[in-house]
Amino acid sequence: MDHKVREAICRAVESEPFAQVLKIDLLELEQGYSLVEMTYRPEAMNNIYARAHGGAIFALIDEAFETVAQTDGTVAVALNVNVTYISSPEPGTRLRGEAREISRTKKTAIYDIKVTDQDGRLMATAQALAYRTGKPIPFLHKN
Repeated sequence: MDHKVREAICRAVESEPFAQVLKIDLLELEQGYSLVEMTYRPEAMNNIYARAHGGAIFALIDEAFETVAQTDGTVAVALNVNVTYISSPEPGTRLRGEAREISRTKKTAIYDIKVTDQDGRLMATAQALAYRTGKPIPFLHKN
């Protein structure tokens, strides 16, 4: 992976308001691979049943998807994301979102994304389809 692309994506995530609010960290980024983490905080992420809101889990999935889909240095946008929720984390659990590119063509790319807890238990899985615009990521040359 081009180191300038990696640095640009890492800088973008560090300054992204959504990632900041949810305290999502980008830990690893390689061509076709991304690893993000966040801590499940019930006071901010619970649903009406006092369990993790699906939107909180989806946010981690989407951040992994967003970062992995840009690793070739071009803009890719979501066309479809299919999520299967498996388990709800316990309060304070550190969640990991791991995305891997499965297939890429000139116009689309498919990703497999898994969310696990710090002990490796599977919380959710997702399959994501991106549309590849072919345009360079706009924040590549920003300092």
